[in-house]
This record gives sequence, C-alpha cells and structure tokens, in this order.
Amino acid sequence: MNPLNLFRPFNRKAKHPQAHMTWASRSISKTVTGTGLFLKKQLWAWPIIAVLILSVVGFGVRSAIESTIKKNVSSGLQTLVNLETEMLKNWFAVQESTAETLANDSQVRATVYKLMQLDAEQSDPIPLDLSLHSELLKELTPAMTAHDYVGYFVADKSKSIVSSSHKMMIGEGDIPEYERFLERALDGETFVSPPFLSVAMMESAGGRSHHVPTMYVCAPIRDTSFQIVGALAMQIRPEREFTQILQLGQVGGSGETYAFNADGLMISNSRFDEDLILLGLLPDQDQAQSMLHLQVRDPGEDMTKGFRPGVRRSQLPLTKMAATAIGGESGVDVDGYRDYRGVPVIGAWSWLPKYEIGLVTEVDAAQAFRPLVILQRTFLIIYVLLILSAVAIFVFTVVVARLQRQAREAVIEAQQLGQYTLDEKLGEGGMGVVYKGHHSMLRRPTAIKLLHADKVNETSIKRFEHEVQITCQLNHANTIAIYDYGRTPEGVFYYAMEYMDGIDLQVLVNQYGPQPESRVIHILLQICGSLYEAHTKGLVHRDVKPGNIMISSRGCEPDVVKVLDFGLVKAIDPSADAGAGSDGSLTGTPLYMSPESIQAPMSVDSRTDIYAVGAVGYFLLTGEPVFNAEGIAQLCQKQIDETPVPLSKRVKTDVSKRLEDAIMSCLEKSRAKRPQTARDLAKLISKCAAAKKWTIDDGDRWWGRHERGSQGSGTRDSEIAPTMDQTMDETAKGDAGGESDFQE
Repeated sequence: MNPLNLFRPFNRKAKHPQAHMTWASRSISKTVTGTGLFLKKQLWAWPIIAVLILSVVGFGVRSAIESTIKKNVSSGLQTLVNLETEMLKNWFAVQESTAETLANDSQVRATVYKLMQLDAEQSDPIPLDLSLHSELLKELTPAMTAHDYVGYFVADKSKSIVSSSHKMMIGEGDIPEYERFLERALDGETFVSPPFLSVAMMESAGGRSHHVPTMYVCAPIRDTSFQIVGALAMQIRPEREFTQILQLGQVGGSGETYAFNADGLMISNSRFDEDLILLGLLPDQDQAQSMLHLQVRDPGEDMTKGFRPGVRRSQLPLTKMAATAIGGESGVDVDGYRDYRGVPVIGAWSWLPKYEIGLVTEVDAAQAFRPLVILQRTFLIIYVLLILSAVAIFVFTVVVARLQRQAREAVIEAQQLGQYTLDEKLGEGGMGVVYKGHHSMLRRPTAIKLLHADKVNETSIKRFEHEVQITCQLNHANTIAIYDYGRTPEGVFYYAMEYMDGIDLQVLVNQYGPQPESRVIHILLQICGSLYEAHTKGLVHRDVKPGNIMISSRGCEPDVVKVLDFGLVKAIDPSADAGAGSDGSLTGTPLYMSPESIQAPMSVDSRTDIYAVGAVGYFLLTGEPVFNAEGIAQLCQKQIDETPVPLSKRVKTDVSKRLEDAIMSCLEKSRAKRPQTARDLAKLISKCAAAKKWTIDDGDRWWGRHERGSQGSGTRDSEIAPTMDQTMDETAKGDAGGESDFQE
C-alpha cells in the first residue's frame, strides 16, 4: 500500500502508549550507557571501526547514488532524444505536406506538362525561350519565400532535369546525388532527403560560390489520370531549420544532439567545431564545419588528451552508438562509450528508417557523473583523516553524539506547532510533509502540512500561501476545508486542514477495480458540486485526477467525496491570479489534461476541469485511463489529436447510453462541444436511470465490507505526488502511463 494511505496508527491495539514509550526510553538509556563504557575502554578500536563502517556505508551509498543517477540520466536522455525526434518528424511532415501541395497545384502541373512536352519535342535540353521556366519559378516563389526554400528542380520519369532554379542543371540526367530520393518520389512517395553536398555551385555565408550542404523535399507529379509523370524537388538549406532543431538538444557544457546518415557521416553541425579544428578533424579554414565532413567513428582513445590514431579515419570503426543506430536499433547507453573525439560519453539515440538518418543526444560521462567523483574524493579525504587522528575521531564522535541528542530534543520540541500537536507522519513529497495531528484544546483530528525548511524561498512561500488562500475561499461540502495557517519562530510554514480518514479514487480503482455505474454517478455529482463553486468564483482547479479526490465514510454518511489540492488553481481573470502557475508553464497531470491545457496553458477555463472530470469518470468505469502511451510526448499528442475509444467498448459491464454520452461529451477536443459548466454536467448525469440507485444502504454495505482494509488514504498534499510543473525542472522521472505527473 502507498505510504500515504497509512493514516491510522500502526499499533492500533496498543492501549498504553505511555508505558510503551517508557520501556523504549529505558532501553535507549541502557544502550547509551553501554556505548559510553565502550567509548572509555575501547578507544583504540574506534578509528578502525569507523573506517570499516564508512567503507561499507560508502560503498553502499555510492552504488545507490550511481544507480539513481544512471536511471535519472537515462530517463532524461531518452526523453530529450524522443522530443527531438518528434520535433524533427513534425518538421519533415510540414515539408512533405508543402511539397505535395505544390506538386498537385493545377498551375504548377500545367506549366510542368508544357516543359516536359517541350523537352520531348527538341533535342536541345535548354530551350532558347526560357519563359516557361520563368513562369514556373513565379508560381513557386510564394511557397519558396514562405518556407525558406532556396531552389527547386523538376525531373521527368527518366530522372532528367527539365526545369531548375539553377539553369546549368537543366537537361542534366543520371545525377548520383539525386538518384535515391528521385526513385522514391517516382514510386509515389513524398520524402525529405538527408543533407548532402549540392551538385550546383551555390553562394555560402562568406559570399563565395562552392558546393554547400543541401537537402531536398521531393514529391511526385501526377497527370490527370493520376499517373506519375515526374517529380518536384524543393531545395532546403539544412543549416537553418534542420540544424536549429537539433541545436535545441544541447545539455550543459558538453551535451549535444546531432544527426548522421547511413554511412556514418555527420549531417548536422557539432557544437565542438572549433575544437575539432584544433584536433585536426576539420580543416583550418574559415567557416569549416562538421556537417558532411566528419565521420562518426571511434578513434580508440581520447583525442582531446593528445591521442592520435595510427590509421586514416575512414579505416576506423563506427562508434558503438552509430553502429547500433545504423543497424536499425534505437537505444540508450549510460555505461559509457567513446564518441567521434574518443571522449567517454553517455547517450540516447533513435533511427528514422523512412529518412535513413540517426539522431543522438550525448553528454560527456565526466559531466554526467561528476557527483560520483565528488563523492569518491570526499570519502577518500575522510579515510585519511580517520587513519591519521584517532583522538580527533574520538572527540568528533563525542561531539556528534552530543549534537545528535540536541537534534533529537529539537525534533521532540518541534512536535508542537502553535495549538497543534503532531501525532504521526502521513507522507512526504518534494516540497512538503504531511502529519496527522490534533488541536491541543479541541482534540480534533487534523491534517497538518509543513513546508520543507530547505525548500523555503520566496517562490515556494508564495505558492504555499496561494494554495491556502485559494482553498479558504471555497466552502462547498465536497471541498477540503482549511482550519488554520501559520509559521513557527524557526520559520516552519504550515497549515491545518480537514483530516480525511478514507481513500482516494486512484486507490479505490486500483484495489477494488472499476466501479458500478450508480456509484460513479454518485461520486461525479459531488465532484461537480465542488468544482461548480470554484468555477463561479473564477477559479480553475487544473489538476482534477483520481489521486486528488478522496472518498470516505464520515458523519454516518457513506461515500462522502472531497476534492483536494487546489495548489495549482488558476484564476480565470489573469489580474486576480498572482500565485503559482500564472507564468504559462505546462501544469497538471498528462493522463487527465485537456488539449488546450497542453497547447495553450494560459487559455484554460472551467471547461478544462470538465474534460478532467470526464477522464476521471472514464477511469472509474473502465479501470483504465482514457489514453495509454509509451512516453510523455506521445501521451500529450494523443490528448491533442486522438479520439477516445467509446466507453462502451472499454467497460466490462453495461453502461447506460446516457452516461456514456455525458462522459464522452466531456472528452471532446473542442471546448465548445463539452458541457459548459459543472452544473450542466451534473444535470446530464442526473438524468441517467442509475442516478439514484446507489443508496445509503449500498454505501454502508460497501464500507462495512472494506473499511478495515481500505481506510487510511487520508488527507494528502500535492507535493507528495509531484506535479508536472515541478518535474519539468528536474530530469523526467515518471512514465507517461503511470501516476507520476510527468508523471502521474
């Protein structure tokens, strides 16, 4: 069970806790006394024992930290290369769509037909009258300007150039550089070629004409019978958008993202071009670049440390990454391998078979694992200090013991926060910790949330106070209630809120499976009530999900629902929202985020929450989220583009058509097609035949069967399950299909 769910004392049968504490105190006292005698009689053993213990602990800590770092780095690299790949694919798709549109344009086709007919009727490949070529150029110029194309050519079925922006190319045929992508275009495929050196001389950035890197997007041209008669190729300068996309993948001081072709030739620029000139891998010339000049091969040792291979670069093997990628396999390696400079790196890569290019993100291993080096040096210094000074170790041990006693006394004193006494820890997250406690005079059970002392800064305090102030405005019976807020003299921020002795909807479904239609309706109506109040006050929750909705049996009423975690709430009126999440950052849980909250976070409104309520209802009825995906990028794309599978095809039991229509209407991509308010949704749900079939007796029976084993999820806080805006700032940790807000 999730540790957050342990909201009841572990020792439920203990009737004399004070006696238990007295026995424990005596045991500790005896242990301390024995330790004191040992300190006095066995001083000579402490340095040896300390070294041995530190060695064992150090090895364990290093292994744990190394494993954690590798997992986080692996996840981060994989996420980055996946995002870069998706961005590149989207760019390719835009280029291909544009080329297809131009190739199917009626005026362009008409001019091309005339050129092909003229070419077939005369032996001179370049007609004296270039008016048709000028006409074609005029028709293509708007698209060339809009999409930054620098040229074009048209080829017939024999792969002969019948028109080109480079006039010297007209009439040429059997050009090896064009062979591959022309074949694919003449077979009916629209395709973006990998970069290669231009056939025609072009002017570079320095103003000189020579062969420069170029790439083409090529589309088939068809006649009125839909038969392919030729191909249109639009010329792209790869150092512009193509390279700029890859340059977004630079990480820290050594990380880079680059592309290479099936021959292992780098087809984008390295961030180390200046260093590569010094290493002799690039010629010492103005504007020398690695694109199309550097092979991704392993020199065998680190060239940045003076090593030089004894054979020509073409005879060296491909790097481990390049060999694997060209073999058609995507992957990640955090154990380390040598890059094209021979520097040990870690990386993640993918292979795009359609475009016959590989994409890799690499970071120097020394940078990625620098914390481990620091840790090793720290332990080495400690070992030396321990061996050199036994007396210092003894004194240090005594001082540490005294400090530990003082720290324990301080912790005991910290159990009292104003009028509140802390009883037991319920859970802890990245920003705060939640305790079960009680008011010293009222004795009322209370959930108390404290902000971590090491997390205190202006931003966190502002967000913490924002959450309290927002939630305090809400009075609905199905919204968690805030009792009090304050800070201790030591600067510990806290607030006291209603204690819920129940479970959240995520635990409900995970432990007990999909819920019956009547109970789901009963739950959704209460959620709608809470959200409607928030929406009427101009507030959008933005993180409605099963884990933020509690259900419990309280006040002799079964199935009482409470909506939690208004920490990400956003005011619909921007001038009223000075708290967290007002910066336009992506905020929420991807499994339950609406399309607009992904595409335009600043535009969210109450209908964004309606979408999430529909997704929660879908989850309650099916036991599964609306979409499953292998990664965050794919999941977000599905939320934007993919139509959900109808509810009736996912549930294992019958669900009324009226309820299915209500939930599926919430999941519409267009906000205008959803219920416009939470009350509108409640009215739709209330019309279902099963709306009042979940009775108090049904709830009592369910809680009677499950209360002993299910209660205890208790009031929880958003920090225990970190939300997406936190995780964006860290290495991506979760998988998109789970409950971890980049997560959950």
